Amino acid sequence: MKNIIAILLFLPVLVQAQKLEDYQNRALKNNPEIQSMNSSIEIAEERINEVNALSDTEFGIGYFISEPETRTGAQKFRVSVRQMIPWFGTIQSRKDYAGSMVSVEEADLEIARRNLKLNVSQVYFDIYELKEKLEVLQQNIDLLEVYRTIALNSIEVGKASAVEVLRLKMRQNDLEEQIKIIRLQLDALRISFNKLLNTDDENVDVQDTLIIPMQETENIDITLHPELQRYDKFAESISNSEALNQQESAPKLGFGLDYVSVQERPDMDFSDNGKDIVMPMVSFSVPIFNKKYRSVSRQNELKQEQISFDRDAALNDLDSRLSSALNERTSARIKFETQSDNLSQAQDVEELLLKQYETGTIDFDDVLDIQEIRLKIQINLIVAVSSWFKHDAVVKYLTLNNQ
Repeated sequence: MKNIIAILLFLPVLVQAQKLEDYQNRALKNNPEIQSMNSSIEIAEERINEVNALSDTEFGIGYFISEPETRTGAQKFRVSVRQMIPWFGTIQSRKDYAGSMVSVEEADLEIARRNLKLNVSQVYFDIYELKEKLEVLQQNIDLLEVYRTIALNSIEVGKASAVEVLRLKMRQNDLEEQIKIIRLQLDALRISFNKLLNTDDENVDVQDTLIIPMQETENIDITLHPELQRYDKFAESISNSEALNQQESAPKLGFGLDYVSVQERPDMDFSDNGKDIVMPMVSFSVPIFNKKYRSVSRQNELKQEQISFDRDAALNDLDSRLSSALNERTSARIKFETQSDNLSQAQDVEELLLKQYETGTIDFDDVLDIQEIRLKIQINLIVAVSSWFKHDAVVKYLTLNNQ
């Protein structure tokens, strides 16, 4: 029985979370920025194959216009092939550096995914807030219509004046004006929401009633947030860049082979007459003037310092945003509880006014006052609920629960 009750209590929360998650998944699938970043990751991964290769093999061929004479005959043409080989471990260093850049791209993608999900959540709850306000305003218009009917009946028996009826109608007109304005705001939000989903203009289906969970259990840990991991991955790429720089500053080996075609001498007969020449070759490329590599090392050192400072600044910013979101979420819950109590008392006063009508002592000034107070409380309740969920979305963006 306890399990059944728990399921019934959390079922609306699960339903509202599922609707929002469906929209978030559609946005992640259709959003062009996310698609572009996925392509960037594929490009970065392909660079690993690019660096896993040797430099171009050089082929050469030459024909002797003026044939040099040797003891074994005249040289006719020369064919050569050359291949430079980087120092041992250089190719692996290139692969490590390219792989670390893939990690940076993946961290950027995760940040973009979280930002998109957060934006979808914020607009979703803004739409919920406006729709709830529309419903409450319409309910108050209908309630005022009931009071206006009572006032008209009271005029017939001399217990009310036409001025009171007019004031009730003017109040209805004010509420209808607010409805028109909110509908315009709602249309603008629908457009923004569809842009996030990269879909055509369609109606947004939001949960009818959002329920603030009874407990707030969060794994409050921002140390593994992708905004911080991006700096860690970038620092790793700089380390790999320095390792590659050290490898690039080492000598490079070259291997080659020369072949020279030699023509036989017709006037002589000996064992090596017309013997072709084959000459294997080994070469070294030594960076004697290595000021460039020392400069790159110094740049990498400065970049590491810069990344450390930037990461500390990002950590402070995330921590500040998390504290603010947690405080605002708690404030929204307090406001909701306070306004719920106020609404209960306002409803009691409203019932008392209706009972006074039965005795013929209704005061329409009190009717307008309590209606205005009741409407304000209802709006405050809606704003409190929306605010809780919007700040909860920020908390989820900042914590591990959003992964």
